[in-house]
Amino acid sequence: MKIIDLLSTNCMILDLQATDKKVAIDEMVTKLYESGRITSKEEFEAGILAREAQTSTGLGDGIAMPHSKNKAVKQATVLFAKSPKGVDYESLDGQPTFLFFMIAAPEGANDTHLQALASLSRLLLNPILIQALKEVETADQVIELFDAAEKEYEAKEAAEAVKEEQEAKEKAGEPSDKPYVVAVTACPTGIAHTYMAEDALKNKAAEMGIDIKVETNGSDGVKHRLTAEDISRAAGVIVAADKNVEMARFDGKHLVNRPVSDGIKKTEELLNLATGGKAPIYHSNGADDSEESGESSKGSVGSQIYKHLMNGVSHMLPFVIGGGIAIALAFLIDQTMGVPKDQLANLGSYHQAAAYFKAIGGTAFNFMLPVLAGYIASSIADRPGLIVGFAAGAMASTGIALNNLDQPTSSGFLGALVGGFLAGYVIVFLKKVLAKLPKSLDGIKTILFYPVFGLLITGFLMLLVNIPMSAINTGLNNFLMSLSGANAALLGALLAGMMAIDLGGPINKAAYVFGTGTLAASVATGGSVVMAAVMAGGMVPPLAIAIASFLFKNKFTQKEQEAGVTNLIMGFSFITEGAIPFAASDPLRMIPSFVAGSVVTGALVGGMGIKLMAPHGGIFVIMLVSHPIMYLLFVIIGAFVSAFMLGLLRKKVA
Repeated sequence: MKIIDLLSTNCMILDLQATDKKVAIDEMVTKLYESGRITSKEEFEAGILAREAQTSTGLGDGIAMPHSKNKAVKQATVLFAKSPKGVDYESLDGQPTFLFFMIAAPEGANDTHLQALASLSRLLLNPILIQALKEVETADQVIELFDAAEKEYEAKEAAEAVKEEQEAKEKAGEPSDKPYVVAVTACPTGIAHTYMAEDALKNKAAEMGIDIKVETNGSDGVKHRLTAEDISRAAGVIVAADKNVEMARFDGKHLVNRPVSDGIKKTEELLNLATGGKAPIYHSNGADDSEESGESSKGSVGSQIYKHLMNGVSHMLPFVIGGGIAIALAFLIDQTMGVPKDQLANLGSYHQAAAYFKAIGGTAFNFMLPVLAGYIASSIADRPGLIVGFAAGAMASTGIALNNLDQPTSSGFLGALVGGFLAGYVIVFLKKVLAKLPKSLDGIKTILFYPVFGLLITGFLMLLVNIPMSAINTGLNNFLMSLSGANAALLGALLAGMMAIDLGGPINKAAYVFGTGTLAASVATGGSVVMAAVMAGGMVPPLAIAIASFLFKNKFTQKEQEAGVTNLIMGFSFITEGAIPFAASDPLRMIPSFVAGSVVTGALVGGMGIKLMAPHGGIFVIMLVSHPIMYLLFVIIGAFVSAFMLGLLRKKVA
């Protein structure tokens, strides 16, 4: 399948109106939806935004290739869009983007589709084609340009194949004088960056007189796999990847480990490091390890801590949400069916049906703290940290400590948090201590030394850590349970406001994680006021967009008004991220408006002591709220506060 088979004159925008990234994505996704190439605008756009959150697909040189392999895609499509003025797309080179190729691949896309998408990446390395695309005036011209470019590329490939065959025959048995390098390229989705980095490395290597073989780890699997002979012969190894690749095979080689974007933009630097013997020598810790070399770009300490924490939280949330809602349903069943006053202590398990739900939910819920700590430790120390982190989380859950082996008190979410980081860095410490052991013992380190010594060291440390953390956890829970009136209103306002500040960013996540942390201790007593305030605050921003776009039509474009309907659904579903495109386009007016409405809602919910037993769900779990009608009323009040502020602050659409 060729690129022109994926392009369609009905899926092109020759005059993109957006000036920033979020709006540009929405405009292109809308075009795909209107042309019938995707079944759900929201679902596909969520996939695009999730990919952008990993690494910007703004490749530089005025080109962006947003892409998603998504079940909402009906037919593999490449949407072409051109912006005359340029878009601030957060590109790798920091420059405006003029040409866009939005790739929509069906979830079950076969290898033919993926090979065609890889071909697009290669064609866009041609500066003549890029300049011509910037000057096109009709959709038909776009098709003609790609048709000609593909034919030219195929002819070039055929000529190079003949040349390589002739050179191989001439040099049979003769070693090459050129330096030889091997490389691996990989990006999280394996559609665009993987192949762009491959071609950039090959082209620059040819310019520098370097022989290179590049293995690609794309969506269609591993291609051009490096053999043991390839690796042994190479002067150095380049790994340009944003996901784990097989690393143990490079043991003892000079290795440069960088993000895939460096493979596209910093090819000469990578090749010089790999061939000049300046890259550090990679040392493997096991058969399948994927550790980073010293050359890896690790970022700031704060960003690394946040990354480790989010790795734990993202793995924990399914257990919290699934288990928490199942337990909450158990209480709802008993409340609906009725429980005698003298049996209220058994609420949630009095009737057999409720007991089943509580048992199932409790099983999942009990994994919350071990999973949190385990995946924090895994993020820090790779797989050897997983078992030690799980054990630390379990000890936090049981609360076993040196001063109370017989009567443990859970150290809760905070204990598991500390335990996860503690376990990860204990394994890092052990790796350094055991690094000088004979190489013959490398295999046994992972399966024996790390788990045994890591477990014992972390376990004894947790016996100490649980003492203060249990006291802090008990004190915090007692404090939250005692809050009422003005104090509860103040806390509710603070947390709800945090949900609206960055709409899914670190501040939002901090408030949400704090809310879920209070749920475990409060679900048996009717739920958490904190969790109720957090969810209510997160529902306000998208609902405010929906209301404002309806009441103040002259302040919103036609497309923004259409997006308002979508935000209505997102708001009631507790998907705060629905407001991101609006906030990104006008943050100075949008963010303060969102925060004001969320603060009002959080204060009302907290002040009235409304409780929530579920960690997510929005209107779909409204029956798990202690006062559902009042709760919805407070959410709507906050949304109207934000909406009227938007109406006052926003300028009229020209």
